[in-house]
Parts: sequence; C-alpha cells; structure tokens
Amino acid sequence: MMNKKKIKSQFCQGLRIWSTNHQNYSILSSDHQHEYLISLLQSCEQASQTAQIHGLMFKTGIDGIPFPLSKLLAQVSMQDIHYAASIFKQIESPNLYMFNTMLRGYSVSDDPQKGLILFNHMRTQNHLQHFLLDQFTFVSVLKSCSRLLEVWAGLCVHTVVLKSGFYVFLNVKNALLHFYCVCGRIQDAHQLFDELGETRDLVSWNTLMGGYLSVAQYDLVVDLFKELYGDSFGVSVTTILSVLSALEKLKNVSLGRCLHVFSLKVGFLSNLNVVTALISMYAKNGHIYSARRIFDEIDVQKDVVMWNCLIDGYAKSGLLEEALELLRLMKHYCIKPNSSTLAGLLSACSASGSMAIGQYVHSYIEEQHLVLDVILGTSIVDMYAKSGLLERAIDVFDRMECKDVTSWTAMISAYGVHGQASRAITLFHRMEEEGFSPNEVTFLAVLNSCSHGGLVAEGMGCFRRMVEVYKLMPKIEHYGCLVDLLGRAGLLDEAYELIKGLPVQRDATGWRALLGACRVYGNVDLAERVKRELEQIDEEHPADSLALTSTYAVAGIIPDYSCVLERKMKEMDHDQSVKKEAGCSTIEFVF
Repeated sequence: MMNKKKIKSQFCQGLRIWSTNHQNYSILSSDHQHEYLISLLQSCEQASQTAQIHGLMFKTGIDGIPFPLSKLLAQVSMQDIHYAASIFKQIESPNLYMFNTMLRGYSVSDDPQKGLILFNHMRTQNHLQHFLLDQFTFVSVLKSCSRLLEVWAGLCVHTVVLKSGFYVFLNVKNALLHFYCVCGRIQDAHQLFDELGETRDLVSWNTLMGGYLSVAQYDLVVDLFKELYGDSFGVSVTTILSVLSALEKLKNVSLGRCLHVFSLKVGFLSNLNVVTALISMYAKNGHIYSARRIFDEIDVQKDVVMWNCLIDGYAKSGLLEEALELLRLMKHYCIKPNSSTLAGLLSACSASGSMAIGQYVHSYIEEQHLVLDVILGTSIVDMYAKSGLLERAIDVFDRMECKDVTSWTAMISAYGVHGQASRAITLFHRMEEEGFSPNEVTFLAVLNSCSHGGLVAEGMGCFRRMVEVYKLMPKIEHYGCLVDLLGRAGLLDEAYELIKGLPVQRDATGWRALLGACRVYGNVDLAERVKRELEQIDEEHPADSLALTSTYAVAGIIPDYSCVLERKMKEMDHDQSVKKEAGCSTIEFVF
C-alpha cells in the first residue's frame, strides 16, 4: 500500500517536472488548458507521469473544477488506487461519476473489499443528498462481490437492483450472471439466463458457459454452444476457448476437430489463445502429432505458453526425448522457458524413472540461471526423491530460497519413502517452527512415514495434532495410514477396532492394509473376519483370497479344502476375466 509520504513525494516530483518542462502552459486559455490536460492524461502510462499532471492542476487551481478532476481521478484509479483514494478524500462533494470511478478502481484492485464499503457509503449519501445511483454503480460493486466470493453481499446488491429498477439494463444482468457463476451458484445463474430471454447477448452466453466450465459440467458447455450456434447468434474467441476446454476434459477429439475446422473458416486461428487451446486439446488426449502439426504450420508468433503446452503433451505421452528436443529448440529461438515449462517435464521424469533426462533438465536450469522458485525447486526435489537420490533432493531443498507447504510436504514424503521416518518427523516440526501450516497432504506424508518407520506414538500424536490443533477433517486415506501403522506394529486388534469405528464411510483400502498385517503375523481369525467385511462392502479382489491363504500358511494351518474351493468358485462366477497382470521393471544406468 502506498503511504502518505510516498504519495506526497510523487506529487511534489510531478510539480517540479511540470514547472521546468511546461513553462508555456500558462499562456493557454482555460478551455484549452483543460483540453490539453485531458489529452495528456490519456497518454500517461504510469502513476508517476499522472502525478505531473496533478502537480500542474494543483498549481493552477484546476484541481477544484469537477470535469478535469474527474478525468484525473479516472486515470489514477486504474494505475494506483491508493493514490486515487488520497485524491478522492480531498474532494468535498464528489459527484456520481467520481464515486463510480472509485468503485471501478477498487473492483480491479488488490483490495476489492473497500469497494463494498464505498458502495454502502454511497447508499447513505443517496438518501442524504438525493443523487441517484446508476447502472455502472451496480456493475462495479458486483464485480467486487465476484472477486471476493461474497455471496451474501451479492444477493443484497441483487435485491437493491430489483428495488431500484436497474434490472432493465443488460450490463447489470450480465454482471449478476457473472457473480452467480463465479460463486458456484450455477442453478441461480441458469435461471437468470433463462429470464433474460431474447435480450441476452453473446456476453450472456459466454458467461454461463464459463460458469458451467468452472463447476466441471462440461457436457452442458457443449450443449450451450450447440444451442448458440444453432440460433446463428455468432461466436467469439471466448466462446471457442470455453468449448475447447470442455472438449479437452471430455476427451472428445472428434468434435474438437470440427471446432478446429470452424476456427479455421472464421479466422480464429490468428488468435494465439485459440491456437494454444487447440494444441492443448490434442496433446492432452493422446493426439500429440496433430498438436505438433498445428504448432509447426501456424503462422503466429509462438509464446512460452504454447511451447509449454506442446512440451507437456510430449512428456505426458512418454515421449521425453522429443520433449527435450523442443526444449533445445526454445533455446535456439531465444524463447526463455519458465517454471511451468520444466516442472511438467520433471514430473514426467519422476513418473517414468528417466533419471538421465531429469538430471539434464536440472543442469539446464542452472545453465540458464533460472530462479529456483517454489515450483521448480519442489519438482526437482520430488524427481530426485523418486529416483532414489535422497541426498541430492536434500541439497536442492536446502538451497531453495522460497518454500511453501508443497515444498515441505515433498521433502517430508521423500524422507518417508526412503525409510527415514525420524528425519521426516524432525522436518515436520521444523516446518511448524518456521511458520508454515501443514495441510491434509502434509499429514498424509507424515503418517505414511510413521507407518513405514514403525513410529506408532509419533504417528498417533501427529494425527491428534491434525484434528485438535489444525482443525483438519481426516479423510479415509488418513485412517488407512493409521490402520497400516497399527497393523505393521502388530497392534491388530486396535487396528480392527479403529476401522470398525471410523466416522467416515469405510472402503477397502483400510481393510486390505489390515489383511496384509494379518498375513505377516499369521492371525487367521482376524484375517477371516476382515475377508468377510470385504465381501459385505462388495469390494472383493482375487488378491484378498491369496492374502488369506498366505495367512493360513504363515500360521501353519491347512484350511478346509471345501471352503477354499467354494470361495474360489464364487470368485470365478463374480469375474471370470480377472487375471494377474505380469510384472515389469526397468533399470537405468546413469553415468
């Protein structure tokens, strides 16, 4: 936030510059002075330049004339809302245009809450001074409500709109439509959309399509597009982008190709965003060569986002060498990669175990002097940890200047999967000491580490801390870790009682963890009870019978053959297509 000293300094600097460079300004008539100021205001790109105009206005007394002052306020509010607020406070009787200017400025600023406060003040002034609000007032305040996700405030504004008669304005209706979509009240949005009837425009259609896209109802996005196109209403780039995003999620490449042809016909392929969306749609649905064809043939200036889409598509398709070649091409064309470019590639290296490419990417980051930010640093830590190089992961983690909860969680998980549960717990406490609040994933990593390390007391303590201190609601995965923790430690009865008393819906994960523990300790009675539980929740799997049979073997008991045969026949009737998949492993030598 800009303080008063900085505003005063900026203002005085502007006054000095104007006194030096615009000495002939005073010879103009007052009308020409106003015109000259306004034309200069429109050309100002920075608040420091606008401050020069403000200095001259103050010096010549024009800052007391409403029209030039309104133009100054409009310019400053889009550049520095705090500077604009300092000007607005000095105005004795601001008019509606000035109020609306501040409302609009707050709606796009980093403090939209002040827009709601100003709106309430305007309503008070409305009653005292009898000046009326207008449609632009409501559009701006609804935008602030949307950015803040203030549902109750937005509903109150909707009520005021209805009472004051401004519901007749389409831009106000569209602002309400956007508010409901952003806040996830998609049914209210669709009801409002239907009420618009023939008055709705393309903005209305695009807003509702965007709303359904945000709540992952992709089929309805496509249905709306078909209805829009059938009405010959016309479409825009925003329309195409929404539909392509929906088709990407639906994996509907055939309809995506139709939209590709349509975009070519209407000239949308000259738009960088549309081209990028098409590349993403093809690449993320396995049609990487179609994506590459567009990338190579399109006659637009390719930005880093487009390169990222293609590189990510190759990486997710397992074509890491091709992705690496694109990275080299970026260097050839002097396109500097960003965190997203390399994070996706590092993630693919982690998943495939391609250590050589992962190390090359790390070297590339250092060679290009890229900042080891949270995204890149966490990706490298995760890549080294999953490749078995724990010490390298620790080194990268320690060199990261900025860390977030994801970074800490990745390092805790790395210690856990390498069997260093004590160090995982120590890092968890260090994370808390440095002021980072763990989330559900962090606690899952801690509980997994405790389970693999046999740290029962520490695991139970962390679980209690999760619930009592951080007020996080445990999920089935957290309870599954606890069951596994108790089972590995031989506390089978305690694990059984825990899973029986779960406050969440039980699934097969916890039961199978307990069944595996029963096999280790040869607890036949409990294994049979667990097997019956799995049958009751209809989550049977051929591996369950193998685990039960192994439990008998560990206990040195020969089961009743007739019972085993009956169970086997039942499983064959349940699913005759179940087969044990062949295992596969690879070893990569890194020199």
